[in-house]
Amino acid sequence: MSADQAPLTAGEYIIHHLTQWTSAPRAGVIDFHVVDVDSIIFAAGLGVIACFVLWRIARSMTSGVPGRMQAAVEFLAEFVDEQSRGIVRNAKSREFVTPLAFVAFIWIVMMNLMDLIPVDLMPRLWQAAHPGVNPEHVFLRIVPTADLSVSLGMSITILLLSLYYGIKIKGVGGWLHELFTAPFGNHPLLWPLNFAMQLLEYLAKTLSHGMRLFGNLYAEEILFMIIALMGAAGLSNLTGWALFFGNIAAGLAWSIFSMLVIVLQGFIFMMLTLVYIGQAHDHH
Repeated sequence: MSADQAPLTAGEYIIHHLTQWTSAPRAGVIDFHVVDVDSIIFAAGLGVIACFVLWRIARSMTSGVPGRMQAAVEFLAEFVDEQSRGIVRNAKSREFVTPLAFVAFIWIVMMNLMDLIPVDLMPRLWQAAHPGVNPEHVFLRIVPTADLSVSLGMSITILLLSLYYGIKIKGVGGWLHELFTAPFGNHPLLWPLNFAMQLLEYLAKTLSHGMRLFGNLYAEEILFMIIALMGAAGLSNLTGWALFFGNIAAGLAWSIFSMLVIVLQGFIFMMLTLVYIGQAHDHH
């Protein structure tokens, strides 16, 4: 930061770190033509890493005594398969749904883990690689699941899969019949109400599925920023060392607690994926 630039206030610091790196500037309005470049890069990169690691583990699997990574992957795969068998009754559907739920869990946990990286690390690294760039001009969010477009995109994908399996299992006629006759009955006067309730159910499930993941990671991101601000306030004056060391203790405690949230949110998303696709197989 140059001498003629005033330091960021606490509010400006948080807003800066909550600003996405986008394909074009957004003048305070929602523009569906603008892409969150940072979310795409980190989500796609972590997805490729997850698939590559799983592929390497699969290639190195042995029938003898398994290594730690093989044992962990086998345990998780068996757990997901057991949950899938209890929820998705169609064996043919499970051939795709079970691996989908397994990979979704791994992918979401890896994206959530990015929240443990210090919030200022990436801008500082960018500044080190480009000395003329002010870190205050670097907008970068590295937690894809804290981006609503990513979490809702994933939940909308599950919605589309649910519709696909509903039509595949029940046929177009059966699916449309259920759309207008459940949950209140087959009387023609109840068709509009049934249809409205079905649309509301699809909308509520999709929004809650995506926003639950987004809300938890977004809140975690803000708390890490507040903790970082507490440490900066401690370093900015000689009387703030207690605050600085309090920042270290608070950051460590919150990081440990975050590990539970990170895994739990991946598990919840995975289970709801199985539940929603499983419900698409049920006849009403």
